[in-house]
Amino acid sequence: MSISKYNTEGYPDPTAYGALSAIEKEERALRAFRPIVYICSPYAGDVEVNVAAARRYSRFAVDKGYIPIAPHLLFPQFLNDANPNERELGLFFGNAIMSKCSEVWVFGSTISRGMAAEIKRAEWKNYRLRYFTEGLEEVPHA
Repeated sequence: MSISKYNTEGYPDPTAYGALSAIEKEERALRAFRPIVYICSPYAGDVEVNVAAARRYSRFAVDKGYIPIAPHLLFPQFLNDANPNERELGLFFGNAIMSKCSEVWVFGSTISRGMAAEIKRAEWKNYRLRYFTEGLEEVPHA
């Protein structure tokens, strides 16, 4: 977007130009940095419902100004979650990605086995954990 130094009548308007330029610069800076967050939510069980929920959680993170990483939306595209070796490989990949994230966001009141392993690793590595309800409300965790 280009901001003119002149008003609609063609006269110089440095006050409006300065204000609009500052707003544009701030918006550009806000778009330039978004922390990466790891989305931790159930996958196994009712996969269709859990995938839809993970998509909603990821969208929530985007709307809050973050870049969501939800490995359980990516890796089942080419790894077989029913195969124990491939499931472990997916969890290993997720752990590697988690190390690149600034926070781990845990969603829901049900903690699956896979989530428990992710949470344990995040605690062991001293990553920042935040907990949210299925309704996207942040809740304290002891």
